[in-house]
Amino acid sequence: MASSRKSPRDKTLVDNVATILNAHVPAGARLVAGLSGGIDSVVLLHLLKQVARRQSFELAAVHVNHQLNPASSQWAKFCRALCRKLDVPLTVAKVVVPREASLEAAARKTRYAVYARLRADFIVLAHNADDQAETLLLQLLRGTGVKGGSAMPVAIARRHAAALLRPLLGVSRADIEHYAAAHGLEWVEDDSNANIAFDRNFVRHRVLPVIAERFPAYRTTFARASRNFADAAHLLEELAAIDIGPRQPMRLQKLRALSTPRARNVIRRLLSLHGVAMPSEVRLDECVRQAQTARNGSFAVDIGTHEFCAYDGELHVVAKYPVPESGFFRVWQGEARLDLPDLGVTLLMKRTKGAGINALKLRSKPVTVRLREGGETFRPDARRPRRTLKNLLQEARVAPWMRERLPLLYSGDSLVFVPGIGIDIGFAAQGQDPSFSPEFRPRSA
Repeated sequence: MASSRKSPRDKTLVDNVATILNAHVPAGARLVAGLSGGIDSVVLLHLLKQVARRQSFELAAVHVNHQLNPASSQWAKFCRALCRKLDVPLTVAKVVVPREASLEAAARKTRYAVYARLRADFIVLAHNADDQAETLLLQLLRGTGVKGGSAMPVAIARRHAAALLRPLLGVSRADIEHYAAAHGLEWVEDDSNANIAFDRNFVRHRVLPVIAERFPAYRTTFARASRNFADAAHLLEELAAIDIGPRQPMRLQKLRALSTPRARNVIRRLLSLHGVAMPSEVRLDECVRQAQTARNGSFAVDIGTHEFCAYDGELHVVAKYPVPESGFFRVWQGEARLDLPDLGVTLLMKRTKGAGINALKLRSKPVTVRLREGGETFRPDARRPRRTLKNLLQEARVAPWMRERLPLLYSGDSLVFVPGIGIDIGFAAQGQDPSFSPEFRPRSA
């Protein structure tokens, strides 16, 4: 064990972490540090504990036991002991990592799923400057675009999950080792980190040492390159926002007026807004080709979990939900909220008076949610005769992929409500009639 004597070098590290936290973390926020037990995460937790004495935030830690190493239970035991010593609350999550082509990616996905369930404002991770250099090089080897070239940001907000914060991203592994030695810290060693069968380990142990011989400042230059990529990615997002415009969905004709690179940039942005993983270059080029050549203003390109579509001259990104089996129905028993996971929607029934569906007529027979079977008729307008639901949906420009999953509200065998069309006049509330105002809302809303 090295000397516990502290140096200006270590004080600077504490100050730098404090500066980053001060810039991103509001007073009273709850920070949860990812604690593997390795040197990086141990140093991170030690630094956060010191900074917590200066700044007003709540500190906890999480250890994810992937059960991939025979020593994993000992690592969890080490983390418990460390957190007791530092007086930091610890959550230990034991997970099962699916056996996929990339074990690294599967473990990371599983770990981040644990993070998403935690009560936290920020998940604080121990990635350092060496990790950043490795990430950039790996991304370039995979043919990344400018967004991937940005590598890892210091801070990133996430929808429906705690933000990620990486306060050691500008710190070299050598500085981390120096700090650990100066403070007499202990940590565990994962022997898999030496296994060059993993891409990151190969880059770390075989590639970057060779680069360092000729370019010793590569960490600094790689970091600068990542910042330049990040700026370029931000500019491309701004350009895409201008090209897409405020109208949603975007008109196909507007996309066709763009150059191919700008059209490709717009499609990437549309997919990103829907949380869709970027497809292969071949699939992306096919999206551009279909958008530029489709004669009737309609097409659909399979991009994995979603389809990139156009209907009636409008662009859509559509999740590929399986169509429920024939005869689908769910019973509504008066609740204000009825979840319909098979359809990806929730039925909301708001009690009103004189607006919406007459409550007495609706509940005179069992109320159910069903799907189209064909031949349905509907009359939402007293000024027009009863018509087929098929014609009404076409007239309302409801896309074909939506029609087959469209939830329909029935009272007995009478069709009462169709989203996007309205309420059948035979069930419309009047005056001060007790009534329900129905809404089918996406389950994420």
